[in-house]
Amino acid sequence: MTSPIQIPILRLGRTYQSLDKISFDVAGQAIEVSMANSGLIRRDLPNLTRAGESLQAIPCDTLAGYCEKAAELFLHGNLPWGLGDRLQNPEAYVAALSQLTGLPHSLGRLNMGKVHAAMANIRAILAGLTRGMPLDLFDRGFIRQNGIDVNFFPQTNSLGVLLPSNSPGVNSLWLPAAVMKIPVVLKPGREDPLTPFRILQALIAAGFPREAFGFYPTSHDGGDALLFGTGRAIAFGSDATVKKYSPYRHIQVHGSGRSKVLLGDDYADDWAKHLDTIVQSIASNGGRSCINASSVLTSRHCDALADALARQLAAIVPLPRDDDRAVLCGFANPTMARGINERIDELLQTPGAVDVTARYREGPRLMEKYGQTFLQPTLIACDDLEHPLANTEFMFPFASILQVPQARMIDTIGESLVVSAFTQNRDWTIDLMTSTNIERLNIGPYPTNRVQWEQPHEGNMFEFLYRRRALQGDLATVGSP
Repeated sequence: MTSPIQIPILRLGRTYQSLDKISFDVAGQAIEVSMANSGLIRRDLPNLTRAGESLQAIPCDTLAGYCEKAAELFLHGNLPWGLGDRLQNPEAYVAALSQLTGLPHSLGRLNMGKVHAAMANIRAILAGLTRGMPLDLFDRGFIRQNGIDVNFFPQTNSLGVLLPSNSPGVNSLWLPAAVMKIPVVLKPGREDPLTPFRILQALIAAGFPREAFGFYPTSHDGGDALLFGTGRAIAFGSDATVKKYSPYRHIQVHGSGRSKVLLGDDYADDWAKHLDTIVQSIASNGGRSCINASSVLTSRHCDALADALARQLAAIVPLPRDDDRAVLCGFANPTMARGINERIDELLQTPGAVDVTARYREGPRLMEKYGQTFLQPTLIACDDLEHPLANTEFMFPFASILQVPQARMIDTIGESLVVSAFTQNRDWTIDLMTSTNIERLNIGPYPTNRVQWEQPHEGNMFEFLYRRRALQGDLATVGSP
């Protein structure tokens, strides 16, 4: 019998195997993940200053080159796989990821591509975050802008990150921190310790100092120790997570996106031309991303648009994980799927909402098939903006659709991570651009999941980690370290 694969804690440069482990079975291969308690995390975090010094000693341009090299290693390389001399190839990673998270192999490879692209395009990402400032800013601490010297200094000695398990692609959000010379401490999602571990192994193999990274699978208490023990932190999670951590200024919370597609008056009559774009917004990446559309608002033709969308969404059906056509994810936790399904059915009892996809769906919404538990795509037509299903989000292809006058849309959408507004109307575009409810705005028929590396879709990592300071003096003799 093959011995278990042991995924260790990475204690800022040292591997550590805990007695406390969680175990998974991946196609007959046991995987044991060491768990860190909160006391161990608190003991380690004071060492972050030394971890930062290891990054400060390397020019930022060199770190960017390491990141570009790591991109290829992550996508194509055989990388350390737990303790010992075991190596994991990309195919083994995708298969194990699929088993643990429910992502089909096709989406596993797609998300590998997203992480690879973020690492390979790190210079473009940093240019977008810093608005084109040179990389030696991070070496010298200052630059000259319009004849004035400006100092930028780190507000923290570390970045702590509580990662989710819903989509491997979210790991691309913390990557710039390491190139900006900020050590990173990760708590992986329970169902996906594999992606951050593989990324860290790629970064270390490419040249990053291993002490610049921490990897701590842990409990909620350990997660709190990590968040409150690092100077800046990011927490991914549910609305409950947002409520818990949003009062703390040093924690950036990424909760439900509630992203939306808005069809303005000048596009509403041509809705049929944009069906594929709207379906992509709802169903890409298995509907698991915060940038998936969870609501569609149109000023006219709601019934016809809803019916056409329902037909296309209902055609997305469960398939085996290794089928290249599979785009629907199973749930790693079947209890969660059942709870979501029951909640939707309960809320459908409130008048003013209809499951339009039920007309065309084969079988029930909740389906046990191919050894997995699926929730099939669901489109809910709502009569009332106040209906509890009109502005909610679930971790599968789910969306509501409503008919709302264009003039009322901005005031009724609420906080939205991404809004794709299908319009060429100048006045409404100005109103959209000045709305405080929209984090990222697409003007025109673009899917909500469209990403440009030069444009962060939520927050700005550079401004979160660094602060600008007024500076005067003779800096002519000050060079790079």
